Amino acid sequence: MCYDISFKVKLETISDYFPDLIMDDQIDLEFGIRDHIIGHAYGEHPIIYRSREDHQLHLKLMEWGCIPFYVKDEKAFAKQRTTMLNARSERILDDTKSYWHKIKDRRCLIPLTGTYEHRGIKGWKNKVPYFVKPKNQDMFFLPGLYSVAELVNKETGELTKLWTFTLITRDANGAMKNIHNDGDNRWRMPLYLSLDKAKLWLNEDLNIENYRMILGYEMPSEELEYYPVFTIRSPKQRPDQKPKYEYWEWEKLPPLGEMNPDPKV
Repeated sequence: MCYDISFKVKLETISDYFPDLIMDDQIDLEFGIRDHIIGHAYGEHPIIYRSREDHQLHLKLMEWGCIPFYVKDEKAFAKQRTTMLNARSERILDDTKSYWHKIKDRRCLIPLTGTYEHRGIKGWKNKVPYFVKPKNQDMFFLPGLYSVAELVNKETGELTKLWTFTLITRDANGAMKNIHNDGDNRWRMPLYLSLDKAKLWLNEDLNIENYRMILGYEMPSEELEYYPVFTIRSPKQRPDQKPKYEYWEWEKLPPLGEMNPDPKV
């Protein structure tokens, strides 16, 4: 699955890819560069979606981690929310009982400059994080789904709308199987897309054939760029003070595909 992402460009750069994009009033162009964003913080991220009112593309801050539209108590849903950070592509169209099927028409794009995934190595206590992105894409757009829940403000009694999103994942390609090789959700990866497929995802007239084509798309390993980085889920700073997404050389790191760094272990 994918719980760690990077957004290291200025917000207005998104308009270079979507010139007619409407930025909602809540958007602050000083959103800021963030070299590591962790999903379990449920923070806000700029999301592209097609408005159901004016049918135009909008950019809106939404919280990562879907809260279903039928939820009325955010705190009561807190434990379940961790399972809503990612949506498996296989469940969106064919699992008619899943929440993802219910909101399958609420499609969105998540602007990113990279994702992180952790690699397990036999004999090593800690996993090694890798920075991953499509080659030749300084910014790319992962497909997602969004949800709008009406929640009661317990202090005022007023209803407020909370916009949230999930990131779509699929079975991993060869390279990502070697990186995301451990844990309950191993051998998964984000649904990386080319720019043309990402734009098609937001097409108002997206038909079922193209919907399935996008969900079934597997970006080839050779079209991904990936390399190890310094520990990301720690307040500890890199010794060289460089950003978290830059290459870090791990001593005795075995080549990808080899779990065990030492034949004696």
